[in-house]
Amino acid sequence: MAEANEQAVAKPEATGPRVKWNVEHLKSSYVNFANANSTREEVVMNFGLNTSWDRSQPEMEIELAHRIVMSPFAAKRLAELLNKLMGEYESRYGELK
Repeated sequence: MAEANEQAVAKPEATGPRVKWNVEHLKSSYVNFANANSTREEVVMNFGLNTSWDRSQPEMEIELAHRIVMSPFAAKRLAELLNKLMGEYESRYGELK
């Protein structure tokens, strides 16, 4: 029985393929506005910049910089990833109100 345990310990776990990040065309943008909507086939997220801090204006203009379109399955994985990330953030820095 000890042999079986030693073999199990020595056997590496399957972790899936290794990911290599290609950042050759990566661009970073700051956004402080996000909006999302969906159809049955896709989820659309818009990201942009709100430079109007005066809330008394009758209209504000948001400069949209990026639109991300994905399947509902990919959106669900993104939602789970963000929930996990925010949980880790709040455990380190405190709850966001």
